[in-house]
Amino acid sequence: MSKYEPLRKYLEGRSTERVAMTFAEIEKVLGFKLPDSQKYPAWWSNNPTNNVMTNEWLAAGYKTEQVDVKGRKLVFRRTRPVTKSHAVSAPTEKEERKELPKHPLVGWMKGMITIMPGTDLTEPADPEWAKIAWGEEGDAEEVKEGKGEKR
Repeated sequence: MSKYEPLRKYLEGRSTERVAMTFAEIEKVLGFKLPDSQKYPAWWSNNPTNNVMTNEWLAAGYKTEQVDVKGRKLVFRRTRPVTKSHAVSAPTEKEERKELPKHPLVGWMKGMITIMPGTDLTEPADPEWAKIAWGEEGDAEEVKEGKGEKR
């Protein structure tokens, strides 16, 4: 059991989409002072590998936003609908992506382009361009005129 579990339980008990809290209110819920690292915005990021407390608000189905370290306040925003049984694990990356709407043109050309086997996509499409860009085999003016070789 994490010492930050009271925060998860508190957030799970909220039915609102947003929970605005001061750092002092979070400390009151936890029953102890936040560590010194709370002074850094990165500590409040939603990266699950960030710190133990992050996992608690993610497990409750919330993400932090509007973090004001100087003003010592933030907003927890719900990331999934309220259910009767409260999940204790953070949403997976795949679940997070499902929440984002896709642009109507995403994937509209799927299956329209074929790259032939043996094609080197790192090779310049225009060898003359490579000569101009890298200064190989003559100067740029000669290459532009189609001469391509030094005289």
